[in-house]
Amino acid sequence: FLMNDKCAAGTGRFLEVITRTLGARVEQLDELLQGAEPHDISSMCTVFAESKAISLRSAGIPAESILAGIVRSMARRSANFIGRLGARPSVLFTGGVSHCATFRHYLAQGLGCDVATHPDAQFAGALGAALFGARASTGGKS
Repeated sequence: FLMNDKCAAGTGRFLEVITRTLGARVEQLDELLQGAEPHDISSMCTVFAESKAISLRSAGIPAESILAGIVRSMARRSANFIGRLGARPSVLFTGGVSHCATFRHYLAQGLGCDVATHPDAQFAGALGAALFGARASTGGKS
C-alpha cells in the first residue's frame, strides 16, 4: 500500500511497460541484467520513465543499462518505503517482481538485510484475499 498510494511506479506493471518499451520481457530481466552497469534513472513516473528510456535508447545507451537503472531505482524506492516500517533483520518479498533476483539483490542492498522469497510468491495477494473472503463468508470462523 505504501508503494502504490499515489501512482503505479511501485508495481510490476510499471516494470512490464518499461521492459516491453525496451524490447524485452520481464521474464528475461535476470538474464539481460547480468553484468549490466545500471544507468542512473531518477524519474519513477511511468510516463516520464518510459519517455526517458526511449530517449536514452536513441542516445545509444544499451537497453540492459537502462533496465538495470530502472530496477535499481525501483528497488531503492521500495527500500525507502520499507525502511519506514522498520523491517529487520529479514524481509519476505512477494508478488511477481520477487522472481527477479536482480531486484531482490538491489532491495537487500538498500535495506541492509536479507530478502527472501518463495517460488509461489506471486500468488500471495490472491491467497490472502481468498483467506479474507473465506473468513468474511463464515463470520470469521475459519
